[in-house]
Order: sequence, then structure tokens, then C-alpha cells
Amino acid sequence: MATHLDLDEQEQLDQLKAFWKQYGNLITWVLVLVLGGYAAWQGWNWYQRDQAFKAGAMFDELDKAAQAGDAQKSARVFADMKERFPRTAFTEQAALLAAKVQFEKGQPDAARASLTWASENALESAYKTVARLRLAGILLDEKKYDEALKQLDGADAKEFAALVADRRGDILQAQGKKDQAKAAYLQAWKTMDETVEYRRLVEAKLAALGAAPDADKPVAASAGVAK
Repeated sequence: MATHLDLDEQEQLDQLKAFWKQYGNLITWVLVLVLGGYAAWQGWNWYQRDQAFKAGAMFDELDKAAQAGDAQKSARVFADMKERFPRTAFTEQAALLAAKVQFEKGQPDAARASLTWASENALESAYKTVARLRLAGILLDEKKYDEALKQLDGADAKEFAALVADRRGDILQAQGKKDQAKAAYLQAWKTMDETVEYRRLVEAKLAALGAAPDADKPVAASAGVAK
């Protein structure tokens, strides 16, 4: 019996050796790839956390400069963040905040550059849309209407659809295109939640163009808007 078991074990061992000879390299490489991928994933997560932590610290520094109205320091910190942490949400927020301070301090060119970076590089559509909305506002002030409208064409975050339509109406009205402006304002009014205070301003814009929403009850009802 012992001899039979020894032979059986030897046969299994020979089969294992043959199997390993045929597939050993493949199995080894698969294991290397799996373990390497897991290690890379862990390393990437650590890197992302480290980047976010450092970017967050720099954003705090920029926020303090912004609160102090220091446009130059805000710009310096933002420039550093763009270079070191361009793929973090903190840098996207920094672009918007730096642009706000720059605009308030009478630096529209610098503000436009900061917003342009955010509109082209932000990973989140919400940040891109906010940047394009603000950029369109600056271009509207500069009477660069076609450029302003082009910015709004790329502002596609759904949660800002009403504000995009409202800004489009402002630009069209400035161009003297009253019918198109009314259509844009009406779209903004329909899309905006009726509890939002800003909706009253949109109503005022429509009223100034002779298209107050109250005079258009069938449209409002079809849009599901309670009056």
C-alpha cells in the first residue's frame, strides 16, 4: 500500500512539474501584474491624498490673501498651485477665487486669464461652467458679445442651466436682440426654482421687455410652475 501511495504521489508530482513547466512563466507574470497593479493603485491613492492635502493647505493661504484683498499674493499662490497641483479640485476653486479678487481690484485681464484656465482645465463640469459664466460677464462688460456667447456654449453643467440662460439673455439684450433675449430670459425663469430669490430679477427683466411671465400663464402651467 505504501508503495502504491508513493507511486501515486510521484505521478501527481510529475504532473505538477509538467504543468508548472508549461504554465509557470505565465502564472508568474500574471501574479506580478496583479500585485504590481494593486501596489500601484495603493500608491496612486496615497499620492492623490498627499496632493489634495498639500493643495488644500495652499488654498487656505490663497483664501486668506483673498479675504485681505491681496490680488498679487492670490495670483502668486494660484500660479504655484497650477504648476504643482493642476489636477485637484482645490486648484479649480483657487482659479475662481483668484479671478474674483483680481476683478474686484480692477485687473480684468488677470481675472480673464484665471477664468480661462479654469474653463479649459477644470475636471468638474460645475467649475468649468462657473468659470465660463463669470468670463462671459467680463466679456459682456467689455462689449465682446460674440466671445461672451461662445463661452456660454461650453457651459453645460445642468445645475447652472438657468443662470446660463439668464446671462445669455443679458448678452442678447445688449446686442439689441430683444426677441432672442426674451426667449433666453423665459427659459431661465422656467428652469429656475421658484423659491430662488434671483427669479424675481429675471421676472423684472422680462417685464422690462414687455414679456412678464404673469401674462403667459399657459406657458408657465405647461412648465409645471406654480404661480
